[in-house]
This record gives sequence, C-alpha cells and structure tokens, in this order.
Amino acid sequence: MAAAPKKVRAGRVTSPHGLDGSVKIAEPIPALLAKGATVEVDGRLIIIERRSGTDARPIIRLAGCADRNAAEALRGALLMVERDAVPDLGADEWWTDELVGCRVTDGDEVVGEVTGVLGLPSCEALQVARPDGSVLLVPLIGDAVRTVDTDASVIDVDLIFLGEA
Repeated sequence: MAAAPKKVRAGRVTSPHGLDGSVKIAEPIPALLAKGATVEVDGRLIIIERRSGTDARPIIRLAGCADRNAAEALRGALLMVERDAVPDLGADEWWTDELVGCRVTDGDEVVGEVTGVLGLPSCEALQVARPDGSVLLVPLIGDAVRTVDTDASVIDVDLIFLGEA
C-alpha cells in the first residue's frame, strides 16, 4: 500500500482577474480556499488575502501578489494544502489523490488502474486505464462502484452495469 500524499491539491491558477493581483482558480476545492487560509505555491506558503467569485469559479488574491503582472506569473501554478489541515470527509467521500493509482476490479477480474477523476456534469467519473490501452469511464455512483478500499488501493466495479460484460 502506498502512503497517502502529504498534500492535497486545492486548485490551479488559470489567469489574472483585474489589476489588483487577483487570480481565477480552476478545479477548486472551495473548503480549502477560504480567506485567511494558507496554501503552498511553488514551494512557498502564502496566505489567501481575498476571496470572491463562487465555489465553482473562485477568485482569490494571495499575499504578495499586488498587481496583474504578479498574477500573470502565477498562471498554471498549483495551490496545495497540507493533508493534516484538510477537513475530514463524510462517508463515501474520497480525495482524488486517494483514488488515482487504485487497482480497479470486478470481483476477481482486473479491469485496470485509475489514472484520473473527471468532473462530469452529472457526477464524477473514474478514468480507468485498461490493460489493452483503452480507457473506461466509471461514474462514481452506487450502481457502478460496489466498494472503494483506499487502504488496499482497490475499487470494485460492476462491469455488467457499465455494459462491459
């Protein structure tokens, strides 16, 4: 079993917003992007000074980022948070980094390995690389996913429900 990563990705800077150093964030985890929170950017710990926008499309300003040029320099940067600063999740909730790398099975049959999690309009879906090189999308819903065991790094799915058997 691989050790859990020590950091969680809180979002990614996409572009500047305005002239004051604010930036737009993609793939956000809103609970980790509150005003006053500390995030790691390129190895530096920085406090979020301002937060606006919506949970789906947050806009933040980081301490020391005072103008559009400084914001532009952050384009593409990942915002990371120490795992022990992350709030606990509810039952049947997982961080993406806990799922990526998990072996996917249907009972004893190996289906593949999770390479990513996609946010689709109706639900999130596991992106599973199959041994033959193809990709299977598995919606994270009860009918498709029987069990998730992050400790063992195994996810059991129902290939019949997915139309694959």
